[in-house]
Amino acid sequence: MFIPERIWPGIADGTRQKALVSRDEDPGAWRAAVYSDIPLTTQWDDGQHRGDGLGTQPTSSNSMPRMVFAMLADLGVRDGDRVLEIGTGTGWNAGLLAHRLGDANVVSVEYDPDIARTARENLRRARLSPLVVVGDGRLGHAGGAPYTRTIATCSVGEVPYSWIRRTADGGMVVAPWGTTYGGEAIARLTVVGGGVASGTFTRPSAFMRLRQQRTHRPPFEAYLRGKPWPADGERGTTSLSPAETGSWLAQFVIGLRVPAAFWRAERYEGGAYTLWLYGADTASWASADHVPGDTEFEVVQCGPRRLWDEVERAYGWWERHDRPGFERFGLTVSEAGQRVWLDDPGDSWAV
Repeated sequence: MFIPERIWPGIADGTRQKALVSRDEDPGAWRAAVYSDIPLTTQWDDGQHRGDGLGTQPTSSNSMPRMVFAMLADLGVRDGDRVLEIGTGTGWNAGLLAHRLGDANVVSVEYDPDIARTARENLRRARLSPLVVVGDGRLGHAGGAPYTRTIATCSVGEVPYSWIRRTADGGMVVAPWGTTYGGEAIARLTVVGGGVASGTFTRPSAFMRLRQQRTHRPPFEAYLRGKPWPADGERGTTSLSPAETGSWLAQFVIGLRVPAAFWRAERYEGGAYTLWLYGADTASWASADHVPGDTEFEVVQCGPRRLWDEVERAYGWWERHDRPGFERFGLTVSEAGQRVWLDDPGDSWAV
């Protein structure tokens, strides 16, 4: 009832999409994809993409069922709860909530008017009618506040404070959260009163970013400033393999400790690649060359920040704390901003 005629199936453990599947052209393949535990991309490039191929950026989807149900379990709704959802998408998640709690207790905010209209049609077909509002998800929806539960189906790097403000004391906010560097996990925050929400991460995730918080990364040319590589970089070596820093959890941890930085990989034959690190202000960059089987790796660093050194320190910090998983990290959000912590909310740092 909720999946459109044309979809681009994803994969269960990543963010890539496969070729278009059309219900008209191959109903068997379409149904198999719909009833698989995978995400389904339903829109590319904010609706500007045309044709059957992959677009540049996926911008709406029906999430992987296992993740949908896991997040609903994190949300822990009870009879009488009133839920605010950020990101309607196909309407399926809003429909599940409305089926559980009743239409009058679910409000869903969707930024894209076309997506919102289609979601309403899908919900009507399922004989459900939660309130679907077209608006800026960062602001929530004041009309139904306070909510006892707030859930986002898009990721954020900064939890909008309006979500905390519009959630009742003792209520829950569940949202995918990730850093600029990479990695992402589900934050499960309890509003503890005084305009503060705090809690731990529950599981890794990979969601499309809230549109107003998308990262716009400078081009490669902005860093070398017209000079041939290695430009003004200083050469060195490291015993830390760049491959060790590439897991979803390692990226998440590095992002918590190395602010305003991101990476990309330039790959070569035989499994070798260069890991490029960039400061968001374009003033600093670094490269680390990974060659399979090597124990020493060439590093070049340039600018006021020594980005590879920062990554090494973050990785070393993680190792000294016995490589904690997502569930040992936490997030506290207040009007003053957001802070992350490991095990102890009293020992936090700004992100």
